[in-house]
Amino acid sequence: MNRIDRLFGILTTLQSKKHVTAAHLADKYEISVRTVYRDVKALEELGIPVSFEQPKGYYIVKGYFLPPLSFTADEANSLILMASLAEKFADKSIAHYSNNALSKIKAVLRSSDKEQAERFSDHINIYIPESEKTENDYLIDVQTAITKQIIIAIDYTDTRNLKTQREVEPIGLVFYNLQWHLIAWCWTRNDYRDFIVKKISNISCTKQPYRKKDHIQAADFLTWLK
Repeated sequence: MNRIDRLFGILTTLQSKKHVTAAHLADKYEISVRTVYRDVKALEELGIPVSFEQPKGYYIVKGYFLPPLSFTADEANSLILMASLAEKFADKSIAHYSNNALSKIKAVLRSSDKEQAERFSDHINIYIPESEKTENDYLIDVQTAITKQIIIAIDYTDTRNLKTQREVEPIGLVFYNLQWHLIAWCWTRNDYRDFIVKKISNISCTKQPYRKKDHIQAADFLTWLK
């Protein structure tokens, strides 16, 4: 990778994260930390206000406007493939937003790249068993609860086919065995639980912030999968 491409890549990484450490940039672009320092200085000399906060790392000063990013044909095709997977393996709510984002991406492609992207879209076919399909539209609600750390109330059919009502604090979404699982702290059981999303029949937001502090990571709960 030449330096111009690397500088653009570092800028893109800074745009995509709140803070980025020099070590992360060095590892991502396979350069030394000293080279990261020189590259960040070069961005600053170009007028991009990169600042640093110890120990979090570099960030772009809030309020600075950056022009829209452009996408290569290969990048656009990768996103088209991901959107196709979302349409089949997520639910309607996620597919809706994924397709909206994809339309915006296609809108900024060059004409030749846009034609290739459309051609690729017509040649993707993904099949899943009818038994694994879901008509629920709850993934976006779970996603919002996780990011905003809000308690949700769910109507859930458990493994004994009993319908229960729970107040839960979602900590993660995991996809395994061809279905989505919500990992959450359950106040009914006073412990972490694994809920199959397609067995949730209703979700409502309580607008209450999490009451439990210091949640574990969803990956730690599912160590048995590794």
